[in-house]
Amino acid sequence: MDFMLPDYLIREQAAVLALVVFGLTRVIAAAVACTRGWRIAALELSFIGVAVLWCAPQLIDLIAHPSSVAALAELEGKAIGCAIALFFSPILSHRLGYE
Repeated sequence: MDFMLPDYLIREQAAVLALVVFGLTRVIAAAVACTRGWRIAALELSFIGVAVLWCAPQLIDLIAHPSSVAALAELEGKAIGCAIALFFSPILSHRLGYE
């Protein structure tokens, strides 16, 4: 008997994981960048690249198997979580004084 999680749960779990991972690491990276004198613009571009790499396995799986509901749900969740984290973490970093 196969049991599969509903796609909305997969989407929510992927979104929360991406939000936590990218939100925390972006704020920590901004603190390190502030102390070392790195450019924040380069930090932003590198996090966008890492977010694309974070979503790449599900994108490849979706291209290989277009009818995969689980891959689509996880890709949507990761993309939404990354987008939210990369939008709001610079605001938090600015409030904390790192940017």
